[in-house]
Amino acid sequence: MKTIAFYNLKGGVGKTATAVNMAWHAARWKHRTLLWDLDPQGAASFYLGVDQDNPGYKAGSLLKGKQPVGRLKRETRWPHLDVVPADISMRNADVKLAESGGGKNRLKELIAPFGESYELVLLDCPPTLSPLAESVFAAADYLFVPVIPTHLSLRAFEQVLDWIDSKNIKNLQVVPFFNMVDRRRDLHVQMLVKRPALMKNGLKTWIPYSTHVEQMGDHRAPVGEFAPYTPAAQAFRALWFEVLGRLKL
Repeated sequence: MKTIAFYNLKGGVGKTATAVNMAWHAARWKHRTLLWDLDPQGAASFYLGVDQDNPGYKAGSLLKGKQPVGRLKRETRWPHLDVVPADISMRNADVKLAESGGGKNRLKELIAPFGESYELVLLDCPPTLSPLAESVFAAADYLFVPVIPTHLSLRAFEQVLDWIDSKNIKNLQVVPFFNMVDRRRDLHVQMLVKRPALMKNGLKTWIPYSTHVEQMGDHRAPVGEFAPYTPAAQAFRALWFEVLGRLKL
């Protein structure tokens, strides 16, 4: 089983849309896939239609091992794709992690049993540098970071790299990629043509800014489900194959 996280310190960069589309593509190619929505806002749960089928849970009970996470997973309408829905109680996850005593390895311990049922676990993460983020970094094999081609977004990514280095987190491959690219903007085009040094080891595929991505909320589905021939859908498809090449599933 591989565990991959979609994360950025900066909000509004399209991490949830990417996580949902990558999970959908993985399931389409018959990889048994679980997406855990760690963001208390629950956007991934909403997109995949499981937000109303959520019994709810308490972050403290979950992180202390009193509530088995496996019982929280829900099937989606797509074969091979399950979700652990978000819960508003996860807004207190940082405090509860400290109380649980599991430290940064707690999330890894909770995810480990999924290896019996899934090939791929995706984590959709809230935008924060915190004990929860540190636990995510310890649990994940790969951290995929969507970056808008702007100076502030690159700065946020650099802060993430510095924080990971300061925490001495090993065996985590950090992989950035450009997201929400608007080719009408000169700076976006410039960064695509001449990639900043921070992006040199990132994915080559970039995701365009698109109304079809925004329409995921209308359709409660990934872009490839309702607009498969659009540039956004094709970009997500190409991104999946590039991600797959990194994962070597």
